[in-house]
Amino acid sequence: MKKLFTLLVVTMMLGVASINCVNAQDQDSVAATDTAVVDQAAPAAAEVAEDAIEGQSAHQAIKQKFIEGGVGFMSAVILCLILGLAICVERILFLNLSSTNTKKLLAKIEAALNEQGVEAAKEVCRNSRGPVASIFYQGLDRYDAGLDMVEKAVISYGGVQTGLLEKNLSWIALFIALAPMLGFLGTVIGMVQAFDSIKVAGDISPALVAGGISVALITTMAGLIVAMILQVFYNYFVSKIDSIVNDMEDASITLTDMLYKYNLKNK
Repeated sequence: MKKLFTLLVVTMMLGVASINCVNAQDQDSVAATDTAVVDQAAPAAAEVAEDAIEGQSAHQAIKQKFIEGGVGFMSAVILCLILGLAICVERILFLNLSSTNTKKLLAKIEAALNEQGVEAAKEVCRNSRGPVASIFYQGLDRYDAGLDMVEKAVISYGGVQTGLLEKNLSWIALFIALAPMLGFLGTVIGMVQAFDSIKVAGDISPALVAGGISVALITTMAGLIVAMILQVFYNYFVSKIDSIVNDMEDASITLTDMLYKYNLKNK
């Protein structure tokens, strides 16, 4: 064991000595290499700095394009987007609250109607939310006047509820049409200004023309983006409203049949 330990110590000492020798021999070359590395790292650092500048945040890029497109027209386009999105949020909340489980509601109304009568069915409608429950309540409230009045009340109040579902959609359609128009108007004015600059310069410079056209087209691009965003929401609302209206119509027919059977049963 002692011999093995002594051999290990000697080997370690020889290794350390050889490493020191190599380090001493390579010291000058390392210094030269460090100088070269510094010289090579300087352009690399500059490129990284340039990439950092080019890779600005999306907020800064949008702000720059907003300024280039013209504060006046770009503000009008952004205002259309803000107002349109505000209406979209309101419609999303309203339509989601208007959606109900029609089959479950019909089952509750039928059970209350068969067990406790019309007043109990009206109470179920009062405690339920959505246009379907409101239509059912109007129909049940006119049950004593006859089934014909029930049908007329359901149809009339169904039209009222459909109008409430479609409320403010015309404003979204307006902003969808208005945003691209404002963008096109800004582009036309920007083109006129670009040609005025060419006239003043007295020379058709490709750089001057391309720069003016690029800036002028920013408003059109912004208007089209706003219109596309609002169009997606508009189509969603139309689809949602159609679904709710179909449920209202189907449920109204079921309610009429239910009251007809109840009337025959209680004669």
